[in-house]
Amino acid sequence: MRCMIGLDQLDAGSATFNGQRYVDFRRPLHTVGVLLDAGNAHVGRSARNHLRWLAQSNGISKSRVDEVLDLVGLTDVARRKVGKFSLGMKQRLGLAAVLLGDPRAVILDEPANGLDPEGIRWIREMLKKLASEDRAVFVSSHLLSEISLIADNLIVIGKGRLIDQCSVTEFIDRYAQRWVYIAGPQLRDFAPILERAGGQVEFHESGAFVHKLDAAAIGELAAKNSIVLHQLATQTGSLEDAFLELTSSSVEYHGSLGGA
Repeated sequence: MRCMIGLDQLDAGSATFNGQRYVDFRRPLHTVGVLLDAGNAHVGRSARNHLRWLAQSNGISKSRVDEVLDLVGLTDVARRKVGKFSLGMKQRLGLAAVLLGDPRAVILDEPANGLDPEGIRWIREMLKKLASEDRAVFVSSHLLSEISLIADNLIVIGKGRLIDQCSVTEFIDRYAQRWVYIAGPQLRDFAPILERAGGQVEFHESGAFVHKLDAAAIGELAAKNSIVLHQLATQTGSLEDAFLELTSSSVEYHGSLGGA
């Protein structure tokens, strides 16, 4: 992201917006809105004044400042100094700065960082709204549960190299594990039958997980052997599961859960 806007130098290749480099735009906020660090606002300025000097530098009206403050929910604290803002409030102020010029492309790094549950839902809906307005919304985040709810396409990078690029659905289909959950009164009798058919059975309090057999095969075995099942459902791992499966060999630093 830093390379895209000229803060770091590329070793090769280029990044352009509508065919033009970010550093060549005279008034970049009208084309690209960027939030890489929510703490970059001067702590001694008020939220409104922070946005006003940004607006003036890009030929944006003062009325637009009040519009974006209202959009991100900071109207009531517009006169408060940024140094007294919580991290979540700074995130909202950063997003207000991103939206000042009504850009067609939005670049955000960890936009949900520091937000409470209501704020996380708000930023999720805001990003969906921006995308629905035919804007390009590029988000980097380690909150994979949130990414799975808002993203259409994924770019996965490990150790500086592209690992994969596809839709969220395709990514989960490719890399997440699948299993079948079963529940019923005869699971202990059913388990040996499943294992002889090539399945692996893992018991839990309320039922069992079956690996290496699909739901159809399990259902047919249950019917053939007069086994009563109360539940039979295919389950798929999450985006996080798929991500960890794919990138296990690309992790630079591994922690441990060692005991005392």
